[in-house]
Amino acid sequence: MNTRAAPVAPTILLVEDNADDEALTLRALDQHDLLERVAVARDGQQALARLLAPEVELPALVLLDLKLPKVEGLEVLRRLRAHARTRTLPVVILTSSQEATDVATGYAQGCNSYVRKPVGFREFVEVVRQLKTYWLALNTPPPVGKTGQLKG
Repeated sequence: MNTRAAPVAPTILLVEDNADDEALTLRALDQHDLLERVAVARDGQQALARLLAPEVELPALVLLDLKLPKVEGLEVLRRLRAHARTRTLPVVILTSSQEATDVATGYAQGCNSYVRKPVGFREFVEVVRQLKTYWLALNTPPPVGKTGQLKG
């Protein structure tokens, strides 16, 4: 008899190419008992391959950096919103960019939120706590089936 539990699908996909920012984000997520529920894509191409693969369960939330190799973050967002499977997937841009054009383009392309990465670790942990509370506890996600299509 197999008593091993089935692997739990990631709750969060972190799309981050900077090793220091990845480590900081993972430490902050660990402070909120989410580390085991995080998958990491280190470039836009990896993120798209994972999110658009029909056999891979979608995460509850994508934390998307903008400055990525292979496929930039805003292009990842554009492609996600163009695909029926990921059209309503919550995507939070989590970046150090303070460019007004990045903010405007992010929202125009369909991000759900735009959050600038704080410099200090304590502030960063607080931002992660607020993201967790809102997106994983308070927010009611759209009713979607396995294909990502809206139900109802």
